[in-house]
Amino acid sequence: MSKGSLYIVATPIGNLGDFSTRAAEVLRNVDIIACEDTRVTQKLLNHFDIKTKTVSYHKFSEKERSGKLIEMLSGGQNVALVSDAGTPIISDPGGILVENARKEGIKVIPIPGCCAAITALSAIHNDGTFAFLGFFPQKLSDAKNVLEYAKNFNLVFYESPNRILKTLDFIKENLGCVDISVARELTKIHEDINTFEISEMINYLKNSVVKGEIVFVVHKKEAKENFDYIPKAQKLLAEGFSAKDAAKIISTIYDVPKNDVYKKLLDK
Repeated sequence: MSKGSLYIVATPIGNLGDFSTRAAEVLRNVDIIACEDTRVTQKLLNHFDIKTKTVSYHKFSEKERSGKLIEMLSGGQNVALVSDAGTPIISDPGGILVENARKEGIKVIPIPGCCAAITALSAIHNDGTFAFLGFFPQKLSDAKNVLEYAKNFNLVFYESPNRILKTLDFIKENLGCVDISVARELTKIHEDINTFEISEMINYLKNSVVKGEIVFVVHKKEAKENFDYIPKAQKLLAEGFSAKDAAKIISTIYDVPKNDVYKKLLDK
């Protein structure tokens, strides 16, 4: 018996008009659709009059479901994997299933479509060099490490609306003055894509109603001239300023990360 095929199907990130004819036909003809959330996917299926059976496949059931889906595929059935929106596996479940399918010699067929990160980048000025790093890390050490890449690349992240201001404050503390692009409600009626210097972006978002998953870009930090600002900071210390206040002043004047100044002062 020949094995079935696993289809990785991208779905719309907001506008149903972005769903391709090919994607609809695949979902209509496979034996089962594995969904991140069956309730979300059912709305898409109802719109396109697709009657295929669905099964849940999310991060909490990924290992268990993968085994059962591999059995189905090995038995000759065709399976489609979808996420709630966008391209599966890109910061969504599915990696385990694809890995196991390839190990078993099962054909994996991508059905391209929307991806929020690429959609945002296509409308934002950049030089074509970027690193997509998924959701911004919540662990402090990981967050500091990923920002190191800003020296060489435009960094693309996903973030939730309730964390975006905290995240941008952290980036400002560690990178200083840098340009930020934020894309919200992509492909929807209230689509909003803007690029501002980070302080301006923070103020803009504070005065906005922030909804839905956000794509944001930390634009590549241009190398500064090799200027030694520490003597200036030490002079402030001599005048009675605390190391924390001196670092803040130098950061503002010379557009350097406050934390870097503070650390160098402590090292001295």
